[in-house]
Amino acid sequence: MPVPAATSTDAPPRLVESIGYSVTAGGKRLRPALVLECAIACGSDASNKSAMASAAAIELIHTFSLVHDDLPAMDDDELRRGRPTNHKVFGEAMAILAGDAMVTLAFETIAVDADPKLVPALVKELAAASGPAGMIGGQVLDIDGENQNLALPQLQRIHRMKTGALLTASCRLGAIAAGASESQLAAITMYGRNVGLAFQIVDDVLDVTSTPQQLGKATNKDADSGKNTYPGLIGLDASRAAAREAVDAAVAALSDFGSAADGLRAAARFVVARQF
Repeated sequence: MPVPAATSTDAPPRLVESIGYSVTAGGKRLRPALVLECAIACGSDASNKSAMASAAAIELIHTFSLVHDDLPAMDDDELRRGRPTNHKVFGEAMAILAGDAMVTLAFETIAVDADPKLVPALVKELAAASGPAGMIGGQVLDIDGENQNLALPQLQRIHRMKTGALLTASCRLGAIAAGASESQLAAITMYGRNVGLAFQIVDDVLDVTSTPQQLGKATNKDADSGKNTYPGLIGLDASRAAAREAVDAAVAALSDFGSAADGLRAAARFVVARQF
C-alpha cells in the first residue's frame, strides 16, 4: 500500500520504508475485505471509491495498532506475520513514528480519495472505532486487567472495544460508502459485532492451541502475561461453541441481503474455521 503522493514526496525514505515493511507484510486483510464486501451487500461494488479509500484506511489503522502492540512497552513481541517485528528491524523510535504516520495517512486517504459528501461520516466512524472508546481504550482495559480475575462481562467489554470496534467499523464503513439504508446499516452493524466477537474468541483459542509457525507470531503470550481470555474463563470447548454461536448470529443478521452478502457469509465462516 503506497504512501499517498501528497506525503511521499517529502517523507523521509527510512520512514516510508518502515511503513511499507509492516503494511505490505501480508496478513488476512479481513478488515478491508469486510469494507468492500459490505459495500457490495448494500448495493454498490468493490470499485466504489469511498469503499476503496475506507478499506485502505482501516488496514493502515489496524497495522499501526500491531506495530505499537509489538513494542517492548506493550506486548514485547519479536515476530509478526512470520517475520521480525517492525521495531526489531527499524528500532523502537522509528516503529513508534511509523505507527503514528499510519494513523495520519489513514485519515488523509479518506479525505483525499472518498466522496467529499461522505468524508465526515467516514472519518467519524473510523475515529470513534480507533480511539479512547474503541480500540485504544480496549487496549488500556486489557493492560489494566492483567493478572486480575475478570468476570466474563468485563472480558467481553475488552474484546468489544479492543478488537470488535474496528471490525464493526469495517462493516459500517462499507455500508456508509454504499449509501445503505438505516435498516441495512443496522443489520450490517449486528453482523460486524458478532464477527468481531467470534474473531477475538478464536484468537484466544489459537493462542493456546497453535504454534508460532502456524500463526506467524508468538503463542501462549496471553497466559504468560496474565491476560484474561475466553479459554481461561470458560475453557476451550465452551470457547469454541461461543465462537460458533457468534458466527451463526452474524450470518442470521444477513437474512434480508440475499446472494449479495455471500461474501460476508463466507468471511464469517472463515473466522471460526481458523481454529481447526
